[in-house]
Amino acid sequence: MTLFRLDASIRTHGSASREIADIVEQEWLANRPGDTVERRHVGVDTLPSTAWAAALSASMTPAEEHTPEQQEAVALAATLVDELLAAEALLFAVPLYNYGVSQHFKTYIDLVLTDPRANGQPFLAGKPVVLATVRGGAYGAGTPREGWDHSTAYLRRILADCWGADLTVIEREFTLVGVAPALDAFADVAAEMHAGALESAREAGRALGGALSVTN
Repeated sequence: MTLFRLDASIRTHGSASREIADIVEQEWLANRPGDTVERRHVGVDTLPSTAWAAALSASMTPAEEHTPEQQEAVALAATLVDELLAAEALLFAVPLYNYGVSQHFKTYIDLVLTDPRANGQPFLAGKPVVLATVRGGAYGAGTPREGWDHSTAYLRRILADCWGADLTVIEREFTLVGVAPALDAFADVAAEMHAGALESAREAGRALGGALSVTN
């Protein structure tokens, strides 16, 4: 069995989204020792910024007329979709950046959607997916930044509603407490949120591996 893990953080050390995903992965492997984890880190090993336009234009051009750039983009999109289809479970770690979706993950989504298997199709129907998403500040109801998170709802829409995934979302806020002095007053709240996110990660990882053990 295979777990496919994608990270979108631009950080390799000290990343809050990676911390959550690490725990989910550890719980998966604890339930399923010997299983495979395939990885892609679009925040560090970035996808070409021109690939989406090339793949999109290729979809409107006869195959025999594709340029080398279009051929490479189409092949890359197919590889991304192959990775998703080949795995029994998926894990995405995607932080909120500047109130929106990580540009690297948005590029990934756009490129995936150029593949005919994914375009307009719930191609992940029923597949268990965990999304770990983190935010530096607080965006909940009643906070000054309520409504400023333009990432999480979009990710739910794409992964669950468009792609059909059986989605579990783990969220953590106030990750900049202890980094940004203006947030020092929220240390206790941030610590509680951190602990809650890590426990949710453990539960999600156990459920992810356990559910597949029952069905296979």
